[in-house]
Amino acid sequence: MTTEQVRQQTKTVTRRFGWWFLKPGDVVQPVVKGMGLKKGEKVEKIGPPIRIVSTRTEALRDMTDEDCVREGFPEMDRIAFINMLCLHYLIVRPCTYVNRIEFEYLDNDQAEARL
Repeated sequence: MTTEQVRQQTKTVTRRFGWWFLKPGDVVQPVVKGMGLKKGEKVEKIGPPIRIVSTRTEALRDMTDEDCVREGFPEMDRIAFINMLCLHYLIVRPCTYVNRIEFEYLDNDQAEARL
């Protein structure tokens, strides 16, 4: 849902219903699709690697309007963003706990040193 925001590097926070293993300092490569690839399909990288700054568990309803901007949706308020996620995932409710992941983009030199 946010491929373009990552390409433009306007997204610095994401919410996941998993990825509980991440910790500050971890470096990961954003991709369009990492699982469920068909035979012959390749992983498509989007943007440079990112470094995890922080993670925390929170109820989706506890997000802020500021985090809508950090999620890459400056035109939305928190209610619109929460509704979008609930409609997209169907089983998600505002009370659902998510993994809030804050990250920063690495430049080429930092990325080569870390990967």
